[in-house]
Amino acid sequence: MRLEFVPVEEFYFAITLCVRVLTEIENPELVAQMQEKLATTLGQSSTVAAAQQNSFNYVFRVYEVDCAPAEELIVSIADWGEALRLSSDFGWMLDENRKPKRTEKFGQRDAFLQQLKAKLQEEFQVVLNEPTPL
Repeated sequence: MRLEFVPVEEFYFAITLCVRVLTEIENPELVAQMQEKLATTLGQSSTVAAAQQNSFNYVFRVYEVDCAPAEELIVSIADWGEALRLSSDFGWMLDENRKPKRTEKFGQRDAFLQQLKAKLQEEFQVVLNEPTPL
């Protein structure tokens, strides 16, 4: 898996209506850590805040992952309140009416999520696990 950052100037052309949440990890410390790592590595996020509880959204094109029949694969890393939200269009694509529909890869979204988490942990040196209850 290879990730290519989509800067704010290209965001409108990259994002699709098919991007859906893969997981939300409730962990304010992780959100702050990931935001710092992303900002330090990549600079400005791909979009400005969409809502009060959302302060960053970094979007990536994903390569070296089979996403057929879709032609392109997108991943989004954002905050939502005190949660880190990982989203992707893996397993989705637009039909002829531009409505999102599931593809045969939809059932593999969890496996894709695990692959994505491993890549992000390696690339940004963070641990993407749910916090341990006290």
